[in-house]
Amino acid sequence: MTSGRWARLLFLVVPLLMIFGTGCGDFWQAPSTTTGTTGTTTLSSGVFYVLNQETAQVVAFSINSGTLTTIGTYTLPSPEPLAMAISPNGNFLYVSTLGGGIYLYAVSSTGALTLGNDSVAISLDPATTMQVDATNSWLVDAVSGVGQLNAIALNTTTGGLASAAEKEQVFALPASTVEQLAISPNDSTTCADCYVFVAMGTGGTEEIHFNPGNADPFGGAGNTPVLNSGGSANAVAVDPTNRLFYVGESDALPSASNSGGLRALVIGASTITENSGSPYTSGGTGPSEILAQSGYVYVSNKSGTADGNIASYTLTASGTTTAPVYTFTDNGTISTGVDPLGLAEDSKGNFLLAVNAGGSPDLDGYTMDAGILTTVLSFTTGTDPVQAIAIVATP
Repeated sequence: MTSGRWARLLFLVVPLLMIFGTGCGDFWQAPSTTTGTTGTTTLSSGVFYVLNQETAQVVAFSINSGTLTTIGTYTLPSPEPLAMAISPNGNFLYVSTLGGGIYLYAVSSTGALTLGNDSVAISLDPATTMQVDATNSWLVDAVSGVGQLNAIALNTTTGGLASAAEKEQVFALPASTVEQLAISPNDSTTCADCYVFVAMGTGGTEEIHFNPGNADPFGGAGNTPVLNSGGSANAVAVDPTNRLFYVGESDALPSASNSGGLRALVIGASTITENSGSPYTSGGTGPSEILAQSGYVYVSNKSGTADGNIASYTLTASGTTTAPVYTFTDNGTISTGVDPLGLAEDSKGNFLLAVNAGGSPDLDGYTMDAGILTTVLSFTTGTDPVQAIAIVATP
């Protein structure tokens, strides 16, 4: 299991001393020292969480009047964390590890975390990507190298397994590499065009129908191949209103100096079609994360530039309901630290946040004005090197 995003994460992992006892993962530590610079902003944010891979910790932050504040630092019960997901209701955080599987944390009103499920992993899956669906009733995960999706039924009150005898539902993928997955944001028992989208490297992007009201939520599937045989589908995201889904491919524009591109595909009632003008240059060769908003789209690039960058686009919709027209305007790029792997928007909509696995810095904060980003914060997220690989924000 050393392909795709899985390989990238394993490359980042530095062997850790096995000092984590099975019962010590929930103790709260004094806030880590964070250093950095503050710009001219006086804006505040909601709570967000950064996953530090090398230190095996989740750190909870908020920004108060332009100043980064640490809410708490939480050492995981097992080493080598891989991914995070937060429930849409904001009550639960899930963290996957190579050493122990997926752990559940309850989120308090202040953003503080408490390890749940009696400190036992709710699944042994070492998930490299995962997400909770909009009904808060399914955790969908994938392990790169295995080539399958797993759907875990959740108890919406406790965040744990729906039943003690819970058995994961499995969907076999046509490729073993799994980079990222994304679930339609409006999935429901009556949604005919709800999907799980999976970026599978050279295997393209798989589109699996998803109905959370079924005992097995997975349905029929289709595939969007990569545009060029040497390319790789690295990142995937869905528009908040389920109009389009996006794929970041490494060789979408082979004639460009930076061949990486953002593909935009229109989700129809029965078909998925590529938007006119797609793909759009994404400012690098390694698109690693896509953040989709109603009117803007952001793509982080981990390679093809000296450090990393974020490309920004404005999305304009016109036409009719049955014949929509989507126009993308390229707003250019802005620099990040080294190897940006995660993007998130805070719950107040004031900041775009990026974490950089290579540091310099670990965390970048940007304000957003009509799709234009301005750097206002630059911080470490612990005692470096921490290898910040993921970020999620409370809804």
